[in-house]
Amino acid sequence: MKKIILTGDRPTGPLHLGHYIGSLRNRVALQNEYQQFVMIADVQALTDNAENPEKIRQNILEVALDYLAVGIDPKISTFFIQSMLPEIAELTMFYLNLVTIARLERNPTVKDEIKNKDFARNIPAGFLMYPVSQAADITIFNANLVPVGHDQLPMIEQTVEIVRKFNLLYGEIFIEPQALVPKEGGRLPGVDGKAKMSKSLGNAIYLGDAADVVTKKIMNMFTDPNHLRISDPGTVEGNVVFTYLDIFDPNKEELEELKAHYRRGGLGDVTIKRRLNDLLQAVLQPIRTQREMYANDKEAVLAILEDGTKAAREVAVATMRKVKKVMRIDYFASL
Repeated sequence: MKKIILTGDRPTGPLHLGHYIGSLRNRVALQNEYQQFVMIADVQALTDNAENPEKIRQNILEVALDYLAVGIDPKISTFFIQSMLPEIAELTMFYLNLVTIARLERNPTVKDEIKNKDFARNIPAGFLMYPVSQAADITIFNANLVPVGHDQLPMIEQTVEIVRKFNLLYGEIFIEPQALVPKEGGRLPGVDGKAKMSKSLGNAIYLGDAADVVTKKIMNMFTDPNHLRISDPGTVEGNVVFTYLDIFDPNKEELEELKAHYRRGGLGDVTIKRRLNDLLQAVLQPIRTQREMYANDKEAVLAILEDGTKAAREVAVATMRKVKKVMRIDYFASL
């Protein structure tokens, strides 16, 4: 039996290069080795977008197009829409009885997101509870592995806590999931030099961006503000262009020579930006072409989502039968 992976994204906008480096290319690499469920997490997206459900609806297709464009194969990976599996919501409700409000408020990932979104004390209850929903997402498939960035590790730790408590109280039916963290390139800064590439910050290079748009974003990238003239010595550390080159440039020896040249002066920002542009265009062009092809047949993409969601729900229903049995609430077992 193949080990199971659960992964996914919130459909709050199309996916970007940060998603590609942090998780998408890893999903492509792992899909032949593992049984992979890929979730479009619309319920989680609604926790802080409840007033704009149309935004979520429109972006479900955008996220699916990005999945297909990067090479996630629906014949071997199961795509599904979170809200179409009511069993996840049911399991979330059971898990909420095993978690305290104080524990949720201590979750570092949640604390950071509350700060970033400036909720103060006006925190939507659904947003505060989404680590519990995420635990249900993972365990409804009894996933062994969950690909995440370092900033999401507290979410997996909380899932393990819930699993241990459930298994202790009711019976050993759930696996304790493990986080699968990228060895390198797990977090890509925004083109403006901010710590993280983000849809909400508007500092992202999207997988579907046209070639000229990508070039414009690269040419406007944050570098060393003190590198005013080509002859000036420049700083490599914290220079976003070099951060990207470290990830995308395969010629490490030549790259180290460029860094040394930049540090001593005589190397312009435009030169290194052009090098980066060539590299990123080579990565993005085939993705862009595939995305455009799938976008021309949206009915086929919707059929992929529907078929995958049906397959995922069969697994979720089977899991909930086991859950209700060990909790002794399977009052009408034939239903």
